[in-house]
Amino acid sequence: MRRGYQLMLALPGAAVFVLFFLIPLIVVSADGFTGGGAAFLRVLRNELFWGGLRGSLILGATASVFSLVVGFVVALHLSRLSERARTLMMFFIALPLTFSGLIVAYGFILSYGRAGFITQILSYAGVDPVAFSRLLFSPQGLAFAASYYLIPRVVMLMLPVLVNFDRAQFAAAESLGATRAQVIWQILVPQIMPTAVSAFCLIAAVAVGAYGTALALVGTQVNILPLQLYSMISESGSDFPAAAALSLILMAICSCIIAVGEIAAARHERQDVVR
Repeated sequence: MRRGYQLMLALPGAAVFVLFFLIPLIVVSADGFTGGGAAFLRVLRNELFWGGLRGSLILGATASVFSLVVGFVVALHLSRLSERARTLMMFFIALPLTFSGLIVAYGFILSYGRAGFITQILSYAGVDPVAFSRLLFSPQGLAFAASYYLIPRVVMLMLPVLVNFDRAQFAAAESLGATRAQVIWQILVPQIMPTAVSAFCLIAAVAVGAYGTALALVGTQVNILPLQLYSMISESGSDFPAAAALSLILMAICSCIIAVGEIAAARHERQDVVR
């Protein structure tokens, strides 16, 4: 009876997994391997692919490092607040996760575009509006926009670790003569590093695979893999096996990034059990 009840609880999740992941993956894989995998060779022999791969990895690394640093600082501050204040702040911090990429891009254009209100305010300080707004539509601006929805993910992952961190360890280490830098590097960093690595890998995979904000901001002016895929499946595209192959490659890259974070977290858990 209990086993049947557990199966019933798992049935909706299994149905979603099969209908919206497994079946589409099978269909795309069948299309990508049409002709014995020749589509993969066409993708890998295209110089645009390697440029897009380089651009995607640079974007993922840049946006992830920036988001991880800012997210850690925000989570550290929230961990020192009362539970009520922390809950209220988390409500506002999590709001960007409810917005689509197009809404985020439109908001950044209204804020940092040529006629954006922040750009106009900076123009009174002597900043060139044209040069400043041009940054938004560059790879650096794309990484900055991506951090808008990456930072909340870092905060949500790092906050539980920092809230449960025993700060009495700081006092004990300092009473033994350790400096503040030594305390942070030798006590705090080792305990938060597995979570930080997991958070970095998660947001890096999101940054590498996302295309909505990038499409709205830069169109196809920046060479990254998601925008290449969009171009291949748009009305101008005709090589759908190659598009399927590229989608499988992009999924494999994101999966590998996520796997690194999961392996780091699992290794840390095993070390905790041994201790």
